[in-house]
Amino acid sequence: MIIRCVTSALFIIALATPAARAAGTSPAATRVELQAIAAGAHRSAANKVRDKYRHPVATLAFFGVRPDATVVEIWPAGGYWTEILAPYLRDHGHYIAAVGGHDAGVKKFTAAFGSKPELYGKITVTGLDAKHIQAIAPDGTADFVLTFRNVHNWMKAGHADDMFAAFYKVLKKGGTLGLVEHRAEPTKPQDPQAASGYVREDYVIALAKKAGFTVIARADINANPKDTKDYAQGVWTLPPTLRRGAQDKDKYLAIGESDRMTLLFRK
Repeated sequence: MIIRCVTSALFIIALATPAARAAGTSPAATRVELQAIAAGAHRSAANKVRDKYRHPVATLAFFGVRPDATVVEIWPAGGYWTEILAPYLRDHGHYIAAVGGHDAGVKKFTAAFGSKPELYGKITVTGLDAKHIQAIAPDGTADFVLTFRNVHNWMKAGHADDMFAAFYKVLKKGGTLGLVEHRAEPTKPQDPQAASGYVREDYVIALAKKAGFTVIARADINANPKDTKDYAQGVWTLPPTLRRGAQDKDKYLAIGESDRMTLLFRK
């Protein structure tokens, strides 16, 4: 399903000049544009509150996402990253949302982001679940595949290997996989189903290497040394979920969101 681009004077968040959006945009110009979009009035207040934990500008700059790239985001859920990526790619690139839930997910996501083409431009929405892992996008067409805090879900469902293999297939030769995930303690055994929501960094790297990827960079952009990772209810004890409700809420708010690895792989 494709949401076609409609040009509109109402689009007010693309503050960079057309030249700055062309191929070959400098890293400094990229950050300026991403910062302008992240600060845009179109973004939900709930998403903006999480920026201090998710570091969207620094993360996307680290991944090296270009405004002329074809970018596949895996399981965009409520659209935190869509609000930034789709406007950034609007004029020269292509944003593909591989949403969970397949048909139902496609319908819900399209309803949320299909009514504002002046903001989000052309978006391709594909369904992605265990039965449709190969339907993300045509093989060898993506410059970037990006995924945020999803590996533990695939481990729990038993198809993490299939997911990484699908990412490898959809990327062009030399394409990039950018990944953020809750980071487990490296000295503790890895639960194959990641019931706590935390995954060891070396485990994620092994999954990617098994699919054929090469590690090219790591960053601590999304690190949180306050996260002790020893909660009875796993990572969901921390915000934004706060699974224990009012119990010790201030304590968990003071810790903040989870400690996260930020990894870059190449096909």
